[in-house]
Amino acid sequence: MGVSLKDVAQRAGVSVKTVSNVVNNYVHVSPRTRARVQRAIDELGYRPNLVARHLRNGRTGIIALAVPELGNPYFSEVAGAVIDAAARHDYTVLLDHTAGLREKEVLVCQGFRAQIIDGLILSPIRMETEDLLSRTDTSPLVLLGEREYEAPFDHIAIDNVAAARAAVQHLLDTGRRRIAFLGARRESARTPAHLRLRGWREAHTSAGLKPPEALIVATDGFDRQDGAAGMAALLDRGERPDAVFAFNDMVALGAMRVLAERGLRVPRDIAVAGFDDIEEARYAAVALTTVAPDKQAIAQIAVDCVVERIAARTPPVPRRILPGFELVVRESTVERGR
Repeated sequence: MGVSLKDVAQRAGVSVKTVSNVVNNYVHVSPRTRARVQRAIDELGYRPNLVARHLRNGRTGIIALAVPELGNPYFSEVAGAVIDAAARHDYTVLLDHTAGLREKEVLVCQGFRAQIIDGLILSPIRMETEDLLSRTDTSPLVLLGEREYEAPFDHIAIDNVAAARAAVQHLLDTGRRRIAFLGARRESARTPAHLRLRGWREAHTSAGLKPPEALIVATDGFDRQDGAAGMAALLDRGERPDAVFAFNDMVALGAMRVLAERGLRVPRDIAVAGFDDIEEARYAAVALTTVAPDKQAIAQIAVDCVVERIAARTPPVPRRILPGFELVVRESTVERGR
């Protein structure tokens, strides 16, 4: 049988209410009493019943996190950071996998699990603004990711245009002039691919160069095989770049595989930069230069926002929050010893 508040109270020689005040970190407890209660908690190994605490407040103690692809290292790394951040608020995270399908994103958004969660953090890929505006579920919703929406919900996303511009500027600074963009999309202009492509164009324009539009390569997806196929297609049509800026690290890694198969050296023949700073990028045979979003900050801010909304301690005005990023320069753009 577990240790109860009553057991702690008896050991510390105080009331159950006093123990409860210490456990819930209420301020009106003297330091001496707090120390005595904490000593009893440590000696007995007492652990608060978080489920009961949340239920007393009319909550479940569960936040849902819905991402498009758990197999994508970026989303799995963010999910781990969200779980850690939620634990600091005594919340458990329920993971949902939408497969990047609009119908699944809408299902989650509209309250598919509303009876068992207190709030939702959603990273949508296909969902449109009208889907968000028609939402009837009243549980707090926080959006993750760089797709742009005009909807009254907190949205946490880095500045994709600025981040892409920084990566391409780095490539230009190394003397590259034929920089391909690998991972363009043909659909909505409000997606991350279009924003990163805009940054690619802006970097060229700022340097007084005409963006090489013939080096823009659309891909079917954003995985390694998509990067490999796109890189092969570009080389096969005779458009050899001297650098590649890829939509994400997985696309970049796929492209690097094809370059190696074709006997082209990275970065001597073709430099490659990615986006996301997944762990694999650091340990590739040629470590990948990449844009590193602050994943810990993204997760912490998202959890803080949804918990604040759950507690109704913030005004209903939606917030657009831009966590930081940095360009991590590695061997794929700068040769060793230079």
